[in-house]
Amino acid sequence: MIKVAVVGLGKMGLSHQSIINMHPDVELTAVCDSSRFVLDMLEKYTGVSVYTNLTKMLEAEELDAVIIATPSKLHGPMVREALESNLHVFCEKPFCLDTDEGIELTKMAEQKGLVNQVGYHYRFVGAFQEAKRLIEAGAIGDVTHVKAEAYGPVVLKPSGSSWRNKRSEGGGCLYDYAAHPINLVNWLFGMPDSVGGAVLNKIFSMDSEDEIYATLRFANGLSGQLSVNWSDESYRRMTTIITLSGTHGKILVDRQECKLFARGEEKVPDGYEAGWNIRYTTELSEPVWFYVRGEEYSGQLDYFVQCIKSKQENNINSFASALQTDHVMKMLITDSERVPQDFSSTDIQQHKANESWWQRLSGKS
Repeated sequence: MIKVAVVGLGKMGLSHQSIINMHPDVELTAVCDSSRFVLDMLEKYTGVSVYTNLTKMLEAEELDAVIIATPSKLHGPMVREALESNLHVFCEKPFCLDTDEGIELTKMAEQKGLVNQVGYHYRFVGAFQEAKRLIEAGAIGDVTHVKAEAYGPVVLKPSGSSWRNKRSEGGGCLYDYAAHPINLVNWLFGMPDSVGGAVLNKIFSMDSEDEIYATLRFANGLSGQLSVNWSDESYRRMTTIITLSGTHGKILVDRQECKLFARGEEKVPDGYEAGWNIRYTTELSEPVWFYVRGEEYSGQLDYFVQCIKSKQENNINSFASALQTDHVMKMLITDSERVPQDFSSTDIQQHKANESWWQRLSGKS
């Protein structure tokens, strides 16, 4: 049995705790959190060992792996402590708010030969997996453009901030929401060479952005658009959408379904036909041993466990892959902070003259 501990018992941590506790190859040995109330309940009803201090837990328990689901600012130091204890690590997303720290931790995990994974669960959704398979099969030919979107009702009015929408603690909408579609784009096409026109705009939050828009540019000519807003109550819950345009068709994919439009000029993949096709996540997903929130959450933890059992260090959701997403987010911040060059007085006068000329040409003056 693989002995695992869960660190951080908020929404995601409790989900991971319940899933991993039911895994047939895992013994949930300990949990760690700052809330005595949560710890007391788990200790009373499950008998698991409880701790309020990570260091003490690592010193007291014989573990093989840890699942870290704490606020984002704590990921780096806690991952480091776990790796120094020679433990396999599953860390919730985002990986690190500081990319330099992420690089160091990635190298440490690789040097120690430890399994490492970050919780970008969309890679385990059947519809997104099918979209990737169709792209690699050439179902829409050469992909020319990708649009990556995420919307949801998180911050809907000015109010006291939580750790999620503080730049230094949760990373705001960029690290909490935009990270998901960016990570999917990285999974499908790798990292963009550059980003441009990045807008990180506040709507209600005081310390971080609530919406992000940007253009992504890839070396092979592929272009991309990013559109994210977590202050959009027209969506009941977080919705992530990827739209792919190619020389022979189009793919639209979200959590529920994968839609393929195939022109039929080339060989259409088995099970599909020319025109519109729809495959649903329910028919594309393998059964899981325990269900909480979605098959993908069980799927990603089972993958982590299987990688430990088989000593497979090359994880599709590794620290290295998550570091790509962290780097793109850093690129977006840098681009959004660029100050436009000041116009000289001569430039302004010329602009006004041109504006007057265009007004006369259009009959507006």
